[in-house]
Order: sequence, then structure tokens, then C-alpha cells
Amino acid sequence: MGFSYSDDNKRYHTLYYHNRHTYGRRVVKAVIDAGFTCPNIDGTKSHGGCIFCSGGSGYFTAEPSVPIAEQLKREKERILKKYPDALINAYFQAHTNTYADIGTLEKRYREAVDAGADCISIATRTDCIDREKIGLIKSLGVPATVELGLQSIYDRTTHNMNCCHSSSSFLSAMFLLRKSGVRTCVHIINGLPEETPEMMIKTAEAVGKQRPDGIKIHLLHVIRDTFLHNMYERGDYTPMTKADYIETVVRQLEYLPPDTVIERITGDGDKRTLAAPMWSADKISVLGGIDKLMAELDIYQGDKYTP
Repeated sequence: MGFSYSDDNKRYHTLYYHNRHTYGRRVVKAVIDAGFTCPNIDGTKSHGGCIFCSGGSGYFTAEPSVPIAEQLKREKERILKKYPDALINAYFQAHTNTYADIGTLEKRYREAVDAGADCISIATRTDCIDREKIGLIKSLGVPATVELGLQSIYDRTTHNMNCCHSSSSFLSAMFLLRKSGVRTCVHIINGLPEETPEMMIKTAEAVGKQRPDGIKIHLLHVIRDTFLHNMYERGDYTPMTKADYIETVVRQLEYLPPDTVIERITGDGDKRTLAAPMWSADKISVLGGIDKLMAELDIYQGDKYTP
């Protein structure tokens, strides 16, 4: 027994389906670099950032020296040229976008809202969110989503990745966000060093128990000029195979609540700097493989979910 979660007959709850049924039209992210840093970059917790980090996942953004209003203007022009009726989601993507004093955060968020953002998404760490910041996000006057970078429920993994946060900080952040009613999307990464597919599935299961509004499932990309790239070059890290990734994702989907929106099911690596795995550059093939395996096994999102 299952339910089609998209107009394309998917077996999981797609973001396209969610936006069409929530807003009545397409919603497109306008990526923004607001000039923030991270506590594991500036020395508060560590230096250098996560071992896989290259530019704070902000390679789609403009330079942070460009005013936020100008960044949004450029993105709106790009988006509306392709999708004239789209709603614009101002996506504060690069680094940790709640890592500043409340006055700075309000100024930067409101600049995007005042420049015409229809909604806003704020990517942050699990240990950089609190009641005051959540209250600010709620007060912006547009639909808002907080995106929490968990990556793995295993503290040993996140320690080895130099992420410098814990599963307990994730649970605390989820408690505050759920209590506030702010929409929350959790990021996890498959293929982290020393993790087995069973561990990756357990991370998805643990996240599912928290009933997030959305989840993003990423593949770990080896990006040039990162610590992870050095590990890969030395032979100390082997990326997931395409078949293993597809099977792991399908099994993860079984443990996620049917109403959790799958906002991403594989990542977009920067092809200019991607070192491995090269199969990940063919995103259409990965998506098709997931659809095919779910159909072959007659699996739907949530089949094994229990509250």
C-alpha cells in the first residue's frame, strides 16, 4: 500500500509536490551568501571547517561583498526568466546563517524580505539556534524554513569530520523548532568515512522519529582542495558506489514519515571542482535508479516508519 507523492507518480514525498499543493505553483530558491562564517572555522570550536567543506556549500552564490538585495535581484531575474510565475525563496546557504548577534541577523534577513523574497530558508548548524533567533525568524512575515545540518546521528562520525556538533544539540534544536512551529528541514550525508549503509539508515530512522517537515539526503562529494580530497588522494577514503547509494537511499525512505518532504535526494556537486565519485554528476541517472528500485521492491516512503 502506498501513495503517489508527486505529479510524476513518485513513491516519495517530493518538494515539487509539496510546493504545488501548498502554494499552487513552483517555488525556486535564490541562493544568497550573507557573509557569515562558522564556529568550526573562526576558532570558536575549531579551524578549517568540516573536512568536506569547500566554501560553505556556497559555490552557487555571489560574492558576499555583493549586497543581499542585489544578490536577490540577480537571482530573481535568472529564475523568473525561466519560470515567470515562480515564487522566490531567499536561501541563506553559505556557512552558518544564524551565527551572529540578533541585530545583524535581523538586518540581513529583512534585507532579503524587503527586496521581494516570498519566503526564506536559513541553513545553520544544530548548535547555533536558540529561542531568540527562532523568534526573529518567526517575525519576518514570510514563510520560513530552518535547515539544520546534522549529517549523521553518530557523534564519532561528526567528530572525525570536524563538524564539532553533537546528536544532543540536534535533539535540542529540533525540540525548540517544533515547539515554535517553524518549519524545519534536516540535512544528512551518505558516504561519510567509516560509516556503513546500516549506520546511514539508522541516521535516517533517528531523524524520522523527530518528524521533520523536510529532509535533504546528500551524497558525500570529494571536492578538490579539501581535507577529504587529501584523504581520497592518499587512498584513505573510498566513495560510495552508485548502486550502494541508490539502495541506501531507498532503505532510508522506508523509515521517514510519509508527510516529511524529501527536499533533496542527491546532492549537486560543483562539476568544476568535483573529484569523486564522478557518477554523481549524472543526477538524472541517480534519480531514475531510485525510482526503478523502489518500483521493483514495491517500496514507498514511510513503509517502515513508526512514531
